[in-house]
Amino acid sequence: MPQYLTPGVYVEEVNTGPRPIEGVSTSIAGFAGEAERGPTRPQLITSWPDYQRWYGTYIDQPPRSAAMGYLPYAVRGFFDNGGQQVFVARVVAAGRGTAVGNIPGPNNPTVVNAIGPGAFGNNILVAVRPASAAQFAPAGSAVRGWFRLQIAYFRLGRPAPFVDPTDPAQLANPARVEPDLFEDFDNLSPDPTQTNFAITVVNGSSTLIAISACPEAPTPVAFPGVQLGGVAGQDAAPAAADYSVAANDPEARTGLTALAANRDVSLLAVPDGVGALTAASDAMQDICDGQRDRFAIVSDPTVNGTANFAALRPPRDSSYGAIYYPWVRVGAPHTPDGTRLIPVTGHMAGIYARVDIDRGVHKAPANEIIRGILSRDLNGNRKPLSQTLSKQDQAILNPIGVNVARDFRTDGRDIRMWGARTMSSDSLWKYINVRRLFIFVEQSIDRGTQWAVFEPNSEPTWIAIRMSITNFLRTVWRNGALMGSTPEEAFFVKCDLGTMTQDDIDNGRLICLIGIAPVKPAEFVIFRISQKTLDATQ
Repeated sequence: MPQYLTPGVYVEEVNTGPRPIEGVSTSIAGFAGEAERGPTRPQLITSWPDYQRWYGTYIDQPPRSAAMGYLPYAVRGFFDNGGQQVFVARVVAAGRGTAVGNIPGPNNPTVVNAIGPGAFGNNILVAVRPASAAQFAPAGSAVRGWFRLQIAYFRLGRPAPFVDPTDPAQLANPARVEPDLFEDFDNLSPDPTQTNFAITVVNGSSTLIAISACPEAPTPVAFPGVQLGGVAGQDAAPAAADYSVAANDPEARTGLTALAANRDVSLLAVPDGVGALTAASDAMQDICDGQRDRFAIVSDPTVNGTANFAALRPPRDSSYGAIYYPWVRVGAPHTPDGTRLIPVTGHMAGIYARVDIDRGVHKAPANEIIRGILSRDLNGNRKPLSQTLSKQDQAILNPIGVNVARDFRTDGRDIRMWGARTMSSDSLWKYINVRRLFIFVEQSIDRGTQWAVFEPNSEPTWIAIRMSITNFLRTVWRNGALMGSTPEEAFFVKCDLGTMTQDDIDNGRLICLIGIAPVKPAEFVIFRISQKTLDATQ
């Protein structure tokens, strides 16, 4: 109770009504895989150009042609199919160092590091020029000590002969090579008290470098400037163990371990988790089964989707994941035949997100067109799918929980995902949308009722909890996610002395019982038709 010690008028704010529960996001994905460059801590990516800015391009091409390298294709497929946000966790082989360079100064060097480990850092060049504002500053002004950093990245290595790409006089020089990525930071200060302090500005915006020390303004140096280095040899392909690097320091966790700690991620995929890296896919499923707050998307584990479909089985019995077959063919102009077969995981994550945004998590991510793949057959038997299955073929896979992409182009309905089952043998959890609806409801209630912890375990608190959850579930029902023509038919919420014993109360346990009736997909639409005669009544 507030204390009133001095005469006067007091205005107080009083909270009334139940505390609202906000639904958690279900469409944010998390991908772990090998990339050309970039940070190993998960980075939020919101578009395909955004991915290219942070992580580069495809890696199944020089300087190192990765055997798998499906991550960039998965990210592109995610956005092609309606995805909007994905956290990317770059995975590198154990023991790779980070390229570093020292820009000379009058007394002390400015230390520059590549963002992320790997040989790509050896291809970063840094030039220093006077700041644009310095030429207009009066003598003795601190602005005179400002400087400009220009960073150029050449994916294939420093060109030889090298021509300064920033020199206007060299634009017509045939030896000039445009950098794959160029960054320009002007009017930087070495003074940490200034808003334009070099470390703050560069480290907050650059996708190539981070400055770890800037004791003074560096000495101007034109391109080719200072080349970062110190990483020997080309990068080796990461092993399955590299996908789950645990560490006591949360900032040192990478790959799946870092994604597991991100509560915003609700969909997980390891595009490279096939063939020799199937164990990485298993580790992803372990996270989903253990945390029970996200869903795994798995693909046929045989490289190029060449599994004998009759023998294909889900990797485990789980309702927190779904497996998809076959692989899909996408355009890849940098490859010899211009196309490539890839796992459908990224495209499916995009479909999940698209359906969640357009309809809701209660709608099954099936009977949806797969965008961003070939739409016609090419010479050399290059079809959009690695295997073209018939209705009879799918009859083998669907009952055991393998979801199939089907080619309906002859019917004018394009190529669609034609399955909505989890990998579970439990009939209660065989549909993807049912499991994901429960994840959505459970996580929303969990996050929306944290205020109740340490509140008095008594009737006022129970009433507030019942009202909050009831209001939330009523909205879920109105959105079409629950069965029933009335809220009473769709769900119930109980939190009173009937759900708790005195022992529960004495031991600090507040127990609330919730029941919901989820909608299930019309997987088999059956029309029973019979002949009708003139004198028939029905």
